[in-house]
Amino acid sequence: MSDTAYNAFGSLLRFWRRVRGVSQEALAHSLQSSTRHISYLENGKSRPSEALVDGIATALELGERDGCYLRLAAGYLASDREVDFHAPSYKWLRKAMQLSLSAMDPYPAVLMDRYGRLLMVNRSWVAFYQQSVGPEALARVENYFEFIFRLAPEGTPRNSREHTLAMILMYTQQEALLTNDPIYHAMVRELSAHPGVPNDWAQVASTLEPMASYRIQQEYQGKVMPFFNVTLTVGAMGPASYVSEPRLVINTLYPENDDLDLSRALSGELSHPLLSY
Repeated sequence: MSDTAYNAFGSLLRFWRRVRGVSQEALAHSLQSSTRHISYLENGKSRPSEALVDGIATALELGERDGCYLRLAAGYLASDREVDFHAPSYKWLRKAMQLSLSAMDPYPAVLMDRYGRLLMVNRSWVAFYQQSVGPEALARVENYFEFIFRLAPEGTPRNSREHTLAMILMYTQQEALLTNDPIYHAMVRELSAHPGVPNDWAQVASTLEPMASYRIQQEYQGKVMPFFNVTLTVGAMGPASYVSEPRLVINTLYPENDDLDLSRALSGELSHPLLSY
């Protein structure tokens, strides 16, 4: 390690050891290690193994949030614990998300998890898409990414669509390689096999920087129109500031044309398994 490099792990280790009132000797004894090794860790002269990081977190009685920070500082991924959005303990969160999606009417919006699995939709999303895919087909949609890959309205500029698909695939591929999560690996295989995905999608995506908002072409009332696709990450109070569970995303479409009134489609009867208001 460079003498000028900041030793984040050592600083966190020293901080928590002092918070708990544990000496280097006592910590070393509980870990069946040596005082010199603990000193080297705090001074940045030694890099801990993943097992040792978790052992230190246990010895210092760190909670999930603080243990995740310690792992990140040591160069390891934070502990990834997927939670059940539908569990009784998350009733308050479901209510908050329902209110958020309702407030976004008349703009189409969905709530999804890290894998793109749909959790909730708003009335505008149902009204917007049922006119092009039909109510029954829309009710069977389970994954937002899969849905976007299947949508290929005539008249959509090829480059625009290819860029969108390549960016989604790049996100999925890098998550798969980073976490070795079999769900992400399966998603890459399935999504990359869709018609319309360019063979050089990785090269295409490598030239594009992801943004929380980007333009996308969507069919509405029989015409292909430009929309702004806006993504909002829900929650920043998790195990670490950028590792929050459940990892939720709200995706919303806003028309680029200010004169396009989407509220007219909300007057009729709307039904969908994930529509709860």
